[in-house]
Amino acid sequence: MQRYFPVALERLTEEFAKLPGIGGKTAQRLAFYVLSLPEEEARSFSEAIMEAKRTVHTCPVCQNLTDGELCGICADEERDHSVICVVAEPKDVIALERAREYHGVYHVLHGVISPLSHIGPDDIRIRELLSRVAKGDVQEVIMATNPDTEGEATAMYISRLLRPMEIKVTRLAYGIPVGSQLEYADEVTLLRALEGRREI
Repeated sequence: MQRYFPVALERLTEEFAKLPGIGGKTAQRLAFYVLSLPEEEARSFSEAIMEAKRTVHTCPVCQNLTDGELCGICADEERDHSVICVVAEPKDVIALERAREYHGVYHVLHGVISPLSHIGPDDIRIRELLSRVAKGDVQEVIMATNPDTEGEATAMYISRLLRPMEIKVTRLAYGIPVGSQLEYADEVTLLRALEGRREI
């Protein structure tokens, strides 16, 4: 079989293709882009990857990513440490922080329960959450997993584990997105919007 590209370029393309959301053509474009970089920029790019791998680890308290002893949120004494918002991934913390309305702390599960993907409760950071709550300082846990099948199942599973601890367990309200129209909302979304209604 005839090869059209050097082995190193094909390998680079294959590595990019392993990234989530990157298809074959995008991987090829990225590989060509990296090849076109001046050597200093290419070195800087590879060093940034290696430095991130070396220095970034999970916070021992909330399991978010950090390069310090604790993440910035856990180390912040002005945050309300009695309220924990449980999210599936570190990127969800960024999304919630952008709103600038939440002043509690977080717990990152690093996944959700998904039997089809062979991910069970022991494969995500539920045990660490239960240990935090068991210390007795927590008053409320907000479940902020995605409103899909896996996110709902994970939220329900964790809420059942927390119930004997006699703390308040809440779920993020969700429903009709701002700027959308009622006629385009499906029945489940409308039901959730009605259930989550509040006084104005």
